[in-house]
Amino acid sequence: MATTLPLNTPATDVLLRVRGTVQGVGYRPFVHRKAAALGLSGWVLNDAEGVLIRVAGRPADVEVLTEALVHEAPPAAVVETLDELTPGAADPPAGNGFTIVASRRGGETAASTPPDLALCEDCRRELLDPADRRHRYPFINCTQCGPRYSLIENLPYDRPQTTMRAFRMCFDCAREYHDPATRRFHAEPNACPVCGPHLALTDGTGRVLGTHEAALRTVAMQLREGLIFAVKGLGGYHLMCDATNVHAVALLRRRKHREEKPLAVMFRDLVQLRDHAEVSPAANILLTSAQAPIVLVPRLRGSTLAANLAPDNPWLGALLPYSPLHLLLLHAVDFPLVATSANLSEEPICSDNHDARARLGGIADFFFEHNRPIARPVDDSVVRLAANDEPILLRRARGYAPAPLRLPERMVDSLLCTGGQMKNTVAVASGRQVVLSPHLGDLGNVATQEVFEKSIHMLGQVHRTKFTAVAHDKHPDYASTQYAVRLGLPAFAVQHHLAHVLACLLEHGQAADGVLGIAWDGTGYGEDHTVWGGEFILLNRNEAERFARLRPFRLAGGEAAVKDARRTALALAAQANGRFPALATRLGFTDTEAANLQTMLAQGLNSPLCSSAGRLFDGVGALLGLGARNAFEGQMPLAVEAAAARAPSGDLALPFPLAVARTHGARFDIDWQPAVEALLDSRENPAVLAAAFHRGLARAMVDAARQAGAGTVVLTGGCFQNALLHSLASEALTAAGFRVLAHRRLSPNDNSIAAGQALAALWNLTTVTLPNSSAVLQSALNTPSAG
Repeated sequence: MATTLPLNTPATDVLLRVRGTVQGVGYRPFVHRKAAALGLSGWVLNDAEGVLIRVAGRPADVEVLTEALVHEAPPAAVVETLDELTPGAADPPAGNGFTIVASRRGGETAASTPPDLALCEDCRRELLDPADRRHRYPFINCTQCGPRYSLIENLPYDRPQTTMRAFRMCFDCAREYHDPATRRFHAEPNACPVCGPHLALTDGTGRVLGTHEAALRTVAMQLREGLIFAVKGLGGYHLMCDATNVHAVALLRRRKHREEKPLAVMFRDLVQLRDHAEVSPAANILLTSAQAPIVLVPRLRGSTLAANLAPDNPWLGALLPYSPLHLLLLHAVDFPLVATSANLSEEPICSDNHDARARLGGIADFFFEHNRPIARPVDDSVVRLAANDEPILLRRARGYAPAPLRLPERMVDSLLCTGGQMKNTVAVASGRQVVLSPHLGDLGNVATQEVFEKSIHMLGQVHRTKFTAVAHDKHPDYASTQYAVRLGLPAFAVQHHLAHVLACLLEHGQAADGVLGIAWDGTGYGEDHTVWGGEFILLNRNEAERFARLRPFRLAGGEAAVKDARRTALALAAQANGRFPALATRLGFTDTEAANLQTMLAQGLNSPLCSSAGRLFDGVGALLGLGARNAFEGQMPLAVEAAAARAPSGDLALPFPLAVARTHGARFDIDWQPAVEALLDSRENPAVLAAAFHRGLARAMVDAARQAGAGTVVLTGGCFQNALLHSLASEALTAAGFRVLAHRRLSPNDNSIAAGQALAALWNLTTVTLPNSSAVLQSALNTPSAG
């Protein structure tokens, strides 16, 4: 949150320090224009800490400028702090007139690397104007838009520190760059057709088949014929094909090994998108914002899009052209295009021309690329909307990252945070800020691990720091944990679900006192070495306790049960006497398979205990007949949410009583058995039961919060990507009088783990204590029922 310090004296000569995302967003030109308009003298420069300004003039005018630095900053700027400093010997006098001076090297790095920004309206008009010298130039940009993070190799953000240093500006571009009256005044990626990057169409061997406008025309023609292209954009490649062509989509799925997971679709504009999906005002704002993420919107029944884009899924992942190249391509074909990350399943996005041909040769028919190097690959961000139109970040990447978050106090160490295993991000925490990388991916493959290590190296390089400590997850088998241990630095091992809760507290500047963190996800390593995932963590006076949990159940076959939801359904039903054989047959198991699974569950063979909310959703989905397996992460929970969204309005809620935990590990259990028995006995429509399941869980959260006595409740973890669960829980808890905190700048899923690890290290709050179960039981027997 920005703070403006009052000027302490009537002096007409002051030195101002601005920190935040203030480089690469047109901030220095903005300061120059404002100061010059006020008749002030002085200078502005970039340095490792952000922006430094010396200004002299009438006190009232200096005051106007000071206020404007926060309240009139360019749209993409984020001013974290504004401070008045005492000028030193290294600070030149204000002089006459107001100038932008050369960037200053050295000092503590507090500047934030700016994110890539979508094409602005001014550049869009020029791009489509036949009279403009950049007409149809696919790399048009200005201080309001274009690549930033994907180009930067070091800070401060100046052209020689980006991959654009390879392109020497022509006379006209250099004139604009140095003219304070233009939008391209100090626009570091500034270029034009004379001096800038250009397009090329190549085959899998790198042979050039066409360049410039001719290449674009050829690509458009062949997309109409059903071919698949690898298209290089701002932060990496997309795999693109005709989104209305069932055969092209099926071929892409087969080659990419992505059988069922939804594919994103890029539309020419909102008019075209509204032919295929319902676009709310809130979705409209997101789609057309400078961040331009993929937004999940309800698909219309009459859409002519290929049915296999998102099988059995009512939502469509839609995005609009955010780069000039995408805009030209979508105008050329005039139909929607699949725009999915260019990689093999679970690998990182391709960004290098040679690497793309090597890794995508078996997927893409041809390659539509350019010669502007990408220093840092960055994927598209993905957002959905809750019922109250609040955005839920599913993937924090292009446009949103790597914006910094402010720490509540100064970090002594230069701390590396290695995050989790799935949806990994890494972070560097030093001074008063933590900077979180964009989404990197799942660390289960060598390619992503290489990107993970490269990102860590680049974080250290850009922030000019040698890490003195490391924070990591407690799971010993995570690749991120193993990397952290190999560094040999002082280490903070942070419990996974506590990191989720702390990430949300960091966003909101909330102390770890009087807070109940509800952290629900698929899996996380628990303090008792079991699988956690349905946690209620009570924070008081900077101590954390596992107050409640979902009642533990077994995962028959361990990892096999994560893929096969039917196994979890059987584990849940095993608690209901006499249900197992009939249910096993209904779920498609042979007698032998059913007998083996029953033995595994009864004896605990390769059937670890878990309290996972994600796995509970899996089992309920299978019980409702909504599917059998997770072909991609979260498929069954998504099916349960989709079914619930189809249900008519009502208030039926399945029972999830709060009961005293009779096994060690928590004070209370949320008992799912009555809800499962109700599902097995009911003849209601599955959609009605799916909605009742969601309502029951939300009411259980209220019961647990009341029992805990905390005034603030945090909702975090991958399960709160579920917009219905998020909305029902928020509404129920708010109605019950609790202050509810949910993620706004970070994702509720494991994208945010590294940020939580930073706060855990700062507060030395890394462990969730387990209450003594016998003491808890005795206490509960002497108090009124918690149900």
